[in-house]
Amino acid sequence: MPVLSSNTCFLINLSLMEYRAALDLQRNFVLARQTGVIENDVVIMLEHPPVFTLGRRAGIENLKASRAFLERKKIPVIPVERGGDITFHGPGQLVVYPIIDLVKTGLNVMDYVASLEEIMLLTASDWSIPAKRNSINRGIWVAKKKLGSIGISVQRGVTFHGFALNVNVSLKPFKWIHPCGLTDVGVTSMARELSQKISMNPVREAVMHHFETVFGFDLVSIDVNDMNHLLPEQRVFQ
Repeated sequence: MPVLSSNTCFLINLSLMEYRAALDLQRNFVLARQTGVIENDVVIMLEHPPVFTLGRRAGIENLKASRAFLERKKIPVIPVERGGDITFHGPGQLVVYPIIDLVKTGLNVMDYVASLEEIMLLTASDWSIPAKRNSINRGIWVAKKKLGSIGISVQRGVTFHGFALNVNVSLKPFKWIHPCGLTDVGVTSMARELSQKISMNPVREAVMHHFETVFGFDLVSIDVNDMNHLLPEQRVFQ
């Protein structure tokens, strides 16, 4: 295991992971953080196979495609406990799930959400994409097109779920929903804004750098064996 400090935050950098498995992973770390099994915060970074998720405020009327159509496409629709409405995750979208003790960081929920937006804004700026906040609809935007989404949950002071930044993700599935429950907005990606494919690894590196800057963390990567060592009773991966 790496040498830890009070500013150490574990980074679990994964590739493609099915949504339900990632949700179980988050919940395991949330419980471990709440109960003191681990004393450091955790950030999970990954991509998902195609999936629609429904937040606490989601209305099924915002899903425009039929269930039969989605079954043919093999795209599940999963209700979850995060805030927000309906959204899509798929390959080429960088998803970041911070499991953070807000009391430790000294942040309230609104400041925390603003910090997640700041990480995405700084990352977009690295590629000269003029993204901005929208005070009414959280996330980051290029004009009236959403580039990055935020949906979080906080249980007993510990955060999970997080943000999704559209890098090279297919935008077609967003046409099958009212993204975030909004009917008069579009969705964009870094690739769309720059008219070229964007390598995911530099975007991951940028997000990691800005995460450390914004939160004052020292991100320390851990692998599968480290994860099992941290959660010996739950055995996240077998």
